[in-house]
Amino acid sequence: MKNNFKKLLLLPVLSLFVLSCSYDDDNLVDDSQESSQEYKYLRVLVSDENSTELSLVNPLEATVQSFDAKFPKSALYTTESGRYAGIIHRADNTVETFDSGFEYHGDHVDTKGTPKFGGLVGLSLLPTHFKSKLGEILTFNDGDGTLSIANESEIHTVGATFKTINAGLLAHHGAMATFQNGTYAITEKDNSIAGTLPEKVKIIDNTGKTVYDAKIGTKGIHGNASDGTYALFGSASGILVVESNGNQKLIDHPTDFGTTWFGTILETAYDGKFIGYAAAKGAYMIDVVTNTVTPIFESTNIMQCKVSYNHKKLGILLHSGEIKIYDLNSLQQDKSASVIAATSADSTQKPQLELSERFAYITSPTTAELLQINLSNLNVTKVKVSSTPYRITIFGHENSVAH
Repeated sequence: MKNNFKKLLLLPVLSLFVLSCSYDDDNLVDDSQESSQEYKYLRVLVSDENSTELSLVNPLEATVQSFDAKFPKSALYTTESGRYAGIIHRADNTVETFDSGFEYHGDHVDTKGTPKFGGLVGLSLLPTHFKSKLGEILTFNDGDGTLSIANESEIHTVGATFKTINAGLLAHHGAMATFQNGTYAITEKDNSIAGTLPEKVKIIDNTGKTVYDAKIGTKGIHGNASDGTYALFGSASGILVVESNGNQKLIDHPTDFGTTWFGTILETAYDGKFIGYAAAKGAYMIDVVTNTVTPIFESTNIMQCKVSYNHKKLGILLHSGEIKIYDLNSLQQDKSASVIAATSADSTQKPQLELSERFAYITSPTTAELLQINLSNLNVTKVKVSSTPYRITIFGHENSVAH
């Protein structure tokens, strides 16, 4: 770890945030009285496009720690428990793990050492798609069509590696989803359509054995999510819904979609409800029980579409620099404001968005900053991070209560 701490730079016109690190582990914090600040045990991890530097941002205490990953330009994800991050180096066939040091205990958080890399490392061919459920960490490996799997409990085991699950698939740009019963929905490619996308989904167990064969063939699949009961896959033939009992169905796209389809599917906090996003159309709520697709925000100007850390809000960042926040229970817009400069649709590296319950976080690739937007009043704070911020993930816990 580099002992490199960078202080937050506040916008001159803003004076909302007076951040303090006066809390100690023996003091309980009333979260309801701290809504103008981020939770004590939440962190933001930022990778860099051109260097191996990882920036670990503590929004509450106004500090940044720097660490060195194995490679630059990594994708970042958060594990199911919230304690760990997965660091995916697709082009370098490597997966790293990183520990926030925070362990959640229902009503409080324990600090377990300092932030650090885990001993668990994955080596596979083009690890691309990341998921974490039931205490497991999984990647789909595009290079050979296999799954790599490990348990969160193994992250600090020295020499631990991911187990390979071979389901007899051809190499393809695929995806998987975990069901609550421990089986997996996994994409298949049979070359019935040209290109790299798969056409079908089957269900396997943790040895790679087929439990249920695919029932529906599509014109191509990309993007998926699962709530443990249903697994949804974006498909050119419709929204493919797969259940753990092997049942499959297609939900039709809205009638005006034409050839457009959802290439991104996101989970929400509400059973059977998912977000479908298509750059050519916008963001929609998909209800797999009623087989309906409801518009949330229709636009061809969306740059980023993300569900909040607690899966209850939707953040939409437009190329114009405007951010829109929606409540996913009511589907009503909560906030809207211009928070960054406009970004050209053909920009090589675009700002990235993530949301916590209280704040939105946006990378600024051209100014080496992470922007923190207060969702209650839309005030902006700037955080100096690495030179060319690339991807971000929120991890830790939306909690400020210590043991």
